[in-house]
Parts: sequence; C-alpha cells; structure tokens
Amino acid sequence: MLTKTVRSRFSHEIGEKVEGCTILEKRVVIPPNEAERRRGVYDYEVEVPPAPMVEKPRSSRAAAATRPHAPATPDSFTRATPEEQGSGVIRRIPSR
Repeated sequence: MLTKTVRSRFSHEIGEKVEGCTILEKRVVIPPNEAERRRGVYDYEVEVPPAPMVEKPRSSRAAAATRPHAPATPDSFTRATPEEQGSGVIRRIPSR
C-alpha cells in the first residue's frame, strides 16, 4: 500500500476522500480558533490508489525522427515549400 501526506485547511474524517485518495489518519497541525474566525490546518495520511499503466504518447520530436521522409543523414537538407511552412508572412519591425 502506497501512502502520502496531504495538508488541508478543511476538516475531513477518516474514510473520506481527499484529492481522490482515502484518508487513513488525521492530525491537527493548527487547531481552529472560532474567536478569530480562523480555520485549522490538518495533515491527512492517505492511501494512494495504484496508477494505471498507460503507454505514454510519443513526443513530436520522436515521431518526427521516425517519419519515412526524414533526411537519411544530418548533412542532407531539403528546403520546405511555402505550402509546407504554413500560411502568413512574418514581418519584422525595425528597432528605433
């Protein structure tokens, strides 16, 4: 069982859920003070559910490296056409 500590300004009870985890233990760090209208601060020891094993999506860099039209060597280079570059013109404003 994997656990972690969660600090909160809200009072919860053992067995409730905080941040998607079940509360196992509750500790009062700063007690609430009704005269000053101040909330308390609580530490909760919670059980962390196991993370699902999901395959990570490939980054765009890794995907670009495996494309069939990628250059065979780092020395070869083909310039992109305006259609491949996208639309629009970049205008540079001169400095003053």
